[in-house]
Amino acid sequence: MDMDWFFTDGEYVGFMASGGGKLPDSVAESEEKRQILARYFRNLPEISEAVISPELNNILIKSKKSASGVNERYLEDYVFMTKKGLYSFDKVILNDFLDPHYHLVASPKTPLKLKELPHDILDIVIGTQYSNKLMEVQAINRLEIN
Repeated sequence: MDMDWFFTDGEYVGFMASGGGKLPDSVAESEEKRQILARYFRNLPEISEAVISPELNNILIKSKKSASGVNERYLEDYVFMTKKGLYSFDKVILNDFLDPHYHLVASPKTPLKLKELPHDILDIVIGTQYSNKLMEVQAINRLEIN
């Protein structure tokens, strides 16, 4: 089952497609809060262009998600979320519940800043923190998010 979940590095917001993987405890503890964030971020207006990760083609071929690499169908949802200002990540090995590895799919040219969020959304998203800077990573280990 693929679920949207969200986190922050303290400055920006990241979007993850779970790909059947284990969610961080801070996300798994409340399905209601996860859905509130998903509705909120999916309904935001577009504020940015999406920059596709230069590593994406190789990652998709290597992980056997695609024999030919990047295609529009694969990118559709990630680009949709990135245009809202979110850094978008996908699970490297789909449907492997315990594998914690995600790769960057797309980055926003104009990221949504955490301080721009309404307080009720901010209160939820800050509950799931990543210790590195989103603008500097190509891959994330879910175990580094709490």
